[in-house]
Order: sequence, then C-alpha cells, then structure tokens
Amino acid sequence: MINTAYPLFPSIEPFRSGTLAVDDLHTLYWEESGNPEGQPVLFLHGGPGGGTSPTQRRFFDPAHYRIVLFDQRGAGKSTPLGEYRENTTSLLIEDIEKIRVMLGVKQWLVFGGSWGSTLALAYGEAHPQRCLGFILRGIFLCTKAEVEWFVNGMKYFYPEVHARFASGVPEAERGDLLAAYVKRLFCDDPAVYMEAARNWSRYEGSCLFLEPQADAIEDFESDAVSLGIGRLEAHYMLHGAFMEEDQLIQKIGAIRHLPAVIVQGRYDVICPPVSAYRLHQAWPEAAFHMIADAGHAAMEPGITQALVRATEQFRQDKKFD
Repeated sequence: MINTAYPLFPSIEPFRSGTLAVDDLHTLYWEESGNPEGQPVLFLHGGPGGGTSPTQRRFFDPAHYRIVLFDQRGAGKSTPLGEYRENTTSLLIEDIEKIRVMLGVKQWLVFGGSWGSTLALAYGEAHPQRCLGFILRGIFLCTKAEVEWFVNGMKYFYPEVHARFASGVPEAERGDLLAAYVKRLFCDDPAVYMEAARNWSRYEGSCLFLEPQADAIEDFESDAVSLGIGRLEAHYMLHGAFMEEDQLIQKIGAIRHLPAVIVQGRYDVICPPVSAYRLHQAWPEAAFHMIADAGHAAMEPGITQALVRATEQFRQDKKFD
C-alpha cells in the first residue's frame, strides 16, 4: 500500500526559463525551478503534444531537486504549436540531449508519464549513461496493440465517448478511424483540422480519470491543448513512434541496472495495465505499484501519492519497495 502522507509540494515559480531553437522549424520552451544546485530531474510530459503545466513542478521537493521541464516539439509553449513535420522520437531524444548540454547537467533522474514514459524509456535506452534512474507512470510502449486499443478498444468501457469520437468522420470512413482522423488533422484547412483535433483530444480527456473530471475535459477541448494532442498523437501512432515494434521492451537491458519505479492505475483505460505489467516482467528489478483505485491521470490521488513517494525515495537514496 502507498502511504497517503505524500501530497504534492507547494506551488513554485521557475528561477530560469527560456527558449531553444533546435532546428530551422522548431523552438522549444524550457524552464528550471527548485534548487539551482540540487539534484537534476527531467520531467517528460505526455501526449505527445500535451505540454507542461505548473502543477508538474510539484512532484519534487524544491529544496532538493533542480527541476527541468520543457515542452516537446509542437507542444505547449514550443513553436510552431501542433507541428508534426521534423517531429520524431529520435529528434526528441536529440532535443533532450541539447537541453542537458545547454544546462550543464551531467546526469539526471528521468520522470515521465503516459507518452512521457515512452520517451523516458527511449531516451534512457539511447543514453543510459546520462540517467540516474526512472519514475514512470501510465506505461505506453506504442505497440500496434496499444494503438489499436486507443483508437477502437476504449469503446468497451466508454461506448458513448467513442461513438462521439467516431461521429467526427463520415460513416463510410469509420472502419479506419486513425486514417480518417489523419486525413483531417494533417490537412491545410484550419476549420477542418481544428475540429478534428478537438474531437480527438476530447475523446482522450473524457477517459483520463476513474471518475471523469469536467475541468480536464474542458482543458483538453481548448485550442491550445487540442491541436498539439490531436495532431501529434495521431502522427506518432500512425508511425509507431518511429520505433521498431516492441523496441522499448527488446532494448530494456540497456537500463536494467538503473533504479526505477513504475506506477500504474488499475483502471487506466487509455494505457491499460498490461503494458506496465509487461515492462515489469522485462525489468523485474524495478519497483512496481498498481494503484487499485485509479485511472490514467497523474492527478488521481493514489497515483499522485505514489509518484511523490518515489521522488522522496530518490531524494533520500532509499531502497525502493
């Protein structure tokens, strides 16, 4: 059981922030908060395309951690918003390394949930020597089965939500919803791609929590969030995250020597527990917490407590359990 005495830390503001042009097209927003001389920790947001938020700084003790957040290509405050060109997993990994070098970080703890767990694993397997360990939540390995589940399988738990999602394209195209949405999300007509993005993002936002949260759904429907979520999730799902099938499991040996904590909601409909279970089977040294009363979101109470507990264990250099 997770001790409930692990609430979020108080709100803080960055002590430094800026932008980094990583190529001729993309410019990334980045920020640092907490202790400038503290243990570096990298927060990787979900989506892809989800962007960062001030709440994400609060998983970490600001007296101990040097907290690094950034918006990935096409997400949040990075520009251009929703841009899927020159946007691949290998380029995101290169971006992380550019940020690490810019900030003068030798090694850091890597923290990621949902798509952030995907990117954390991919980054770690590419640069294990730069990682102190991992805290991973709501595991997504971007396999064909997981993509199929997201597009079609969630209807078994949220039939009315899926029906609304499917109704966003003509009936004749509903046999391949991913292709139908890709056609609209990547077109040149803002009226068409924004409507498709809102439909896609609402679909996900409606399934995030064990008990749906109206505020979360409204946030996911906003233009600022939905364009990044809709376009980039479809882009990465269409291309299998630009990785070989099941690559993250096949290459787990590169990081098995590093400490890790896996946190998973039992009733996570977006990223079902089987992926977290598969990851733990391949990485038995990692601590594994299945949260009995939680869905997908990091702000489910039990998941929040487990994540803060993990950051505190890393801070105290304790054995993980």
